[in-house]
Amino acid sequence: MSRSSRWLGLPALVALAAGTAVPAAHAGQAAPVDVQLLSITDFHGYLQPYNDAANGEVQLPDGTKIKVGGAAYNAAHLKRLREGRRNSILFSVGDNFSGWPFEVDAFRDEPTVEVLNKLGIRFSATGNHELDVSAGFLKDHMERGRCFGEVNVDSCFTDSTGKRFRGARFPFLSGNIVSARSGRPILPPYNIEWVRGDRGRRMPVGFINLTVPDTPVGSTSYQPDLRALPLLETANRYAAELRRQGVRAIVANVHDGGTADGAGFNGCNNPRGPVIDFARQASPEIDAIFTGHWHAGFNCVLPDPAGAPRPVIEGLNHGRLISEIDLRLDRSGEVLRGESRAVNHPVTRDVPADPEVKRIADYWTARGAQRFAEPVARQKGDFTRTQNAQGESTMGDLAADVQYWTAGRSRKGRADLALVATRPRTGSNAVSRDLPYAKGTGAGDEDGRVTFGEAWNAYGYGNPVLTVSVTGEQIHQALEQQWQGGKFAPFAVSGNVRYRYDASRPEGDRVNPADVSVGGRPLDPARRYRLAALAYTLIGADGYTAFTGFGDAYRNELPDREAFIAYLKAKGTIEPAPLDRVTAG
Repeated sequence: MSRSSRWLGLPALVALAAGTAVPAAHAGQAAPVDVQLLSITDFHGYLQPYNDAANGEVQLPDGTKIKVGGAAYNAAHLKRLREGRRNSILFSVGDNFSGWPFEVDAFRDEPTVEVLNKLGIRFSATGNHELDVSAGFLKDHMERGRCFGEVNVDSCFTDSTGKRFRGARFPFLSGNIVSARSGRPILPPYNIEWVRGDRGRRMPVGFINLTVPDTPVGSTSYQPDLRALPLLETANRYAAELRRQGVRAIVANVHDGGTADGAGFNGCNNPRGPVIDFARQASPEIDAIFTGHWHAGFNCVLPDPAGAPRPVIEGLNHGRLISEIDLRLDRSGEVLRGESRAVNHPVTRDVPADPEVKRIADYWTARGAQRFAEPVARQKGDFTRTQNAQGESTMGDLAADVQYWTAGRSRKGRADLALVATRPRTGSNAVSRDLPYAKGTGAGDEDGRVTFGEAWNAYGYGNPVLTVSVTGEQIHQALEQQWQGGKFAPFAVSGNVRYRYDASRPEGDRVNPADVSVGGRPLDPARRYRLAALAYTLIGADGYTAFTGFGDAYRNELPDREAFIAYLKAKGTIEPAPLDRVTAG
């Protein structure tokens, strides 16, 4: 950090936020080195362009909305931005995958890695969604390309070049996600990129990579074998370590976010959020901050604790923006703060799409259509979300049975019972579609056939199935919490559970524990049970608080959707169960 940059006034700060260069405060210094930093964040596997507001539009400061996004257009804009730049570093702020488009999700996010490899990503911060499966999956499969299951069926799918998946050609990093047992980082905390000056000089630029701290307890990334260290403490520690190694230019690449009001994606009105607090307190040795996670777009200049201006930028999500910060280094490698420039670029579609990346995206879209039509099981009747008077449905019962079966696939995960929220008070509904017997409109369907795509859409939203220890009283209270404020939001229970309720009694006193049986035995309020449920429900995101304080969490191998596919393939044929698990009166 250059001390003289601390004296820049408001006009310089305004110019920086607007994406224009501040007049040089160090014109007397010879041969400065210009470094272009380009980033994307929260890409989530959105390979194709979308046209809806949330995924395919941005709003300009004048209120005009324009179409943006798509991997092929990202590639085209990146090529234009990097043209003629001697020192250009492209990286990601995390949440590259574990996305929502079927054509990437159904192939274990391998298509996204193929695209990112083609774009030339140099490294990525680890977002919370990078850990949606496990740390081992991230390191062994996504980075190193290690296969699991059957090749080209379960993993290591044939890519657009005809070769099998080999993993990312770039590393994932995180300084603050550590092993719960050893306390050591599970991934490298920082990386050093080298840039070139005149006469063969090489200068280091250090990047401290950080992950949102609630990752180990998040609904999709719940990992009981991990814990998170505070962002600020971790960043300051590694900034000092980099300085001791002689690195003078330091960037924080932080997968945690914030927001700002109005003024478009290059504005900064009333900035707030965790990363804004971080930016105001992080070590002055950090010269620039890239952020993500909140899917917001802003471009701020905030004073560091020493009073020097520091760019802080976030680039929305799903490939809609490319964030750029340009740094200028003096002969010692220090960043000339007053000459930094920051801007968010919309990924407009008024340029020719990159043909190679378009070919990759189109390949996976076509492959996704084929996978959607794959038959996975037969069915002997309709599975619907239509609930009877007691709140029970054939689709809800099926989902609960899937969770119970999934937990039983391993000794550690084995459960006494399972339940699933079929009409949650808040958030997403894991039981989202019917499975009708009759042929639907989807490709590959016929009467009595369940296709891969039908099953994928009917149950799940990328949530892990946890097996946890709870008391019988917690199970009782969860059943009581089905009624709140006069509304009935029922659970579905696995086939080894029966219970009766009396809706004529006051809320909170409608289920007698003596009228609940688990495995043919009465529910014991004092006993501890092993319960299989989605993490989303267990942490209270569904609006049920009864399981707060659960213990001994075990994350089962397969998350909800993959578990459902595996269940269907294992069973071969499914038949609706009688609606006799719940009685009223």
